[in-house]
Amino acid sequence: MKLVKMSLAAAVLLGASAFALDNVKVNGDAKVYYNTSNLDQVTPASDSMFGKDNSAADTALRLGVTGDLLKGVSFGVTGYAVSTLGLENNMVANTWTSGHTNGVEDNSWISELWLAGTIGKTTAKLGRMELDTPLAFSEKWSVAANTFDAAVLINQDLPDTTLVAAWVGKGNGVNHLAPLAGLGEVAATKDNGSAVGLDAYMATGAKYSTFGEAGAYAVAAVNNSFKPLTAQAWYYNVSSVADAYWLQADINCELVKGVKIGAQLAKIDPKGVVNGIVPNAKDSDAYAFKLGYEGVQNLKVSVAYSDVDEDGVLNIANTATNNLVAGQSKLYTEAWWNYGYVGAPGATSWNVTAEYDAGFAKLGTYYTNVSVDNTGNAVIATLRSLGASRADNTNMTEVAVTASKSFGPLDATLAYISTDADDQNTNVNADGSRYDSVQAYLTLNF
Repeated sequence: MKLVKMSLAAAVLLGASAFALDNVKVNGDAKVYYNTSNLDQVTPASDSMFGKDNSAADTALRLGVTGDLLKGVSFGVTGYAVSTLGLENNMVANTWTSGHTNGVEDNSWISELWLAGTIGKTTAKLGRMELDTPLAFSEKWSVAANTFDAAVLINQDLPDTTLVAAWVGKGNGVNHLAPLAGLGEVAATKDNGSAVGLDAYMATGAKYSTFGEAGAYAVAAVNNSFKPLTAQAWYYNVSSVADAYWLQADINCELVKGVKIGAQLAKIDPKGVVNGIVPNAKDSDAYAFKLGYEGVQNLKVSVAYSDVDEDGVLNIANTATNNLVAGQSKLYTEAWWNYGYVGAPGATSWNVTAEYDAGFAKLGTYYTNVSVDNTGNAVIATLRSLGASRADNTNMTEVAVTASKSFGPLDATLAYISTDADDQNTNVNADGSRYDSVQAYLTLNF
């Protein structure tokens, strides 16, 4: 869910131990997610909080099995099943995920099916899997995560260094070029044109299609030679679409205990089919900084700033999902709920986060302010007219407050979100005014 922001470095350090399983293991979870808001609707009577037209809900069952086939050879299989349980008939009018078939019908699919082998300090993993890289990753904040058909090679022979090479052939995330070129699958929509599925990152029916136009390569190096510092460098070649770079450094300050400092630099250079669709498409460039403090027991606070060049085309966000509209970004400033803004061309963003473990619950407060100024970017205006870009000279402010508690295997979270965005809540006479959302998350782990 969106509450969890994974460490990139931790996610890529997938050494041999990740696959050295002693025996077969079964794991999974069952989720029930609910969202409601007081967004204005075309029919005024449906505007109320907890009203059917302003609410969404979904359930998902995930079941995974891992184990050893031979010494040094392991496997993994994960299946998803999603269902509204009929809630759309009386309580809600939308789902959380677009992974349903025909809008709200139940669906199931194999989200992971991989083999992995380890020789020395080199691990190869082949098949369908989750990925967590800066510009192509599985978004896991919804009831079901998008996954990839890929091959990954990881080597740790160099001291304090992890080298990664990957080929990504397919994925079941929304193809970000689909609105422009009819490539791949797009998220389902209802008769009134609104999205089916709040996440809008899963292709209709969770169908797998070619990543980009012809797949993608990625290589990376993650280094921790200087122990307080973790540095990583990524290069992507999305065939006939774009070349991309991501540099990041995170350091634990030794001068002031508890202080953490981070810096990010990203670039996406369009090519091939993008240049054919959008002549003179320009690079997307971004940088971000983060200052955090964890010197007080049970308390984590941070402030982050990011800036994206206004002349770019593609967002500095997930290229595996809805990049041009609402793909999640790994920039430090990413909002808790309203994705698609901080990585947009011309976006200047601030994020302030405070998380505290109060014992009775884990409490979080998240403030994000984004100003998108891409005046004069004719390409963005064209994308906007095609329905492929949501952030066009837009301001967005979000305040999210959460409370989470675990009851044995049951994880529960309540969230309140205040959203003030120029391009949201525009029906009837709302004119983009602020609105409120309330969410409930229940996850039973087994």
